[in-house]
Amino acid sequence: MISKKRALIYSIILVIVTIICTSMFQITLGNKVIISKNLYELYSKYDKLLGLENVIESEYYQKVSEEDLIDGALKGLFEGLNDPYSQYYTSDEFQTLKEQTSGSFVGIGVYIGVNSENDKITIISPIEGSPAQKSGIKSGDVVVKVNRKSIESKTVDEVIKQIKGKENTTVNLTVERDGKEIDFDITRKTIVTKSVSSEVKEDNIGYLRITSFDENTYKEFKENLSNLKEKEIKGLVIDLRDNPGGLLDVCVDIADDLIGEGTIVYTKDNSGKKEYYKSDKNELDMPMAVLINGGSASASEILTAALVDNNKAIAIGETSFGKGLVQSVKGLKDGTGYKLTTAQYFTPNDNYINGKGITPKIQEKDKNKQLKLAIEYIQEEIK
Repeated sequence: MISKKRALIYSIILVIVTIICTSMFQITLGNKVIISKNLYELYSKYDKLLGLENVIESEYYQKVSEEDLIDGALKGLFEGLNDPYSQYYTSDEFQTLKEQTSGSFVGIGVYIGVNSENDKITIISPIEGSPAQKSGIKSGDVVVKVNRKSIESKTVDEVIKQIKGKENTTVNLTVERDGKEIDFDITRKTIVTKSVSSEVKEDNIGYLRITSFDENTYKEFKENLSNLKEKEIKGLVIDLRDNPGGLLDVCVDIADDLIGEGTIVYTKDNSGKKEYYKSDKNELDMPMAVLINGGSASASEILTAALVDNNKAIAIGETSFGKGLVQSVKGLKDGTGYKLTTAQYFTPNDNYINGKGITPKIQEKDKNKQLKLAIEYIQEEIK
């Protein structure tokens, strides 16, 4: 007897092969059919997969979970892309992914990515006020071990899964910083992210910090910007330091409120088709500066480039992370899902920043001096 799940897979494969065969017959000789080499190889690939599954189930020294084998095969399909941003998710993993953009989840509070220069899994940024930040985790730390086990050959999402766990439990994180390994014991907590905050600095210059682009960010942005306008600010500093990115549509909405009529960003898919994201005539008519660093990635870089390339602001700080790829996230009916890189994005001035980042006009490594420089720039622009 075979399970219902495997029977379903066999049925699907049979239907696919039957449809292809009936549409690609070349010569029929009695009860034999001659088919193309490509069709034969397609059938052989599925046959090989099912054959190896039978070998594992009959000869492996321990009892095998059929569901784990199927999940492993699906994960392998995406891993074959050699793209750290494309991933198949089990139902539990996909739920975790959705939590990351909802603004509330249980964990230590870090954003993780792959450093394009060395292909190492790196802390893009700790969330402000999170257990990770309070423990001393910093942007740029390279993740070496989780619970004292090497994460070599693991994907970003596999590492995230190892780090996450039940509230009030502890995870040990080993990171490499300045050539030395450092251990941190961090207690997992419910992380409720408030992605936007603001205040008024000297000379009535507004300061607006965006820590991520999640489902609530645009609403928070509008509320904070409205409050700053009521206080009659004369200029605005937008702080995107250590902001790892998030939802593209949220970033586009924010840029649309700031830059006036123009191009925010455009994407290009595997066929070369371009899709442009445009803004309307509404704009924030005042001097602006945007703060970035190595932890500013993805949507943060899109917003920065939109402001800079449309001559609405200058960038100050350090070169950004350099992620110029767009992912589509899709959920499947059984609760599983996937994330797939479907396009590259380009700045309004046709720059492709993947692996390069955005170099600010005013470069300053000292974090304490970056905001001061931004305020001084705006002060001069006001004069």
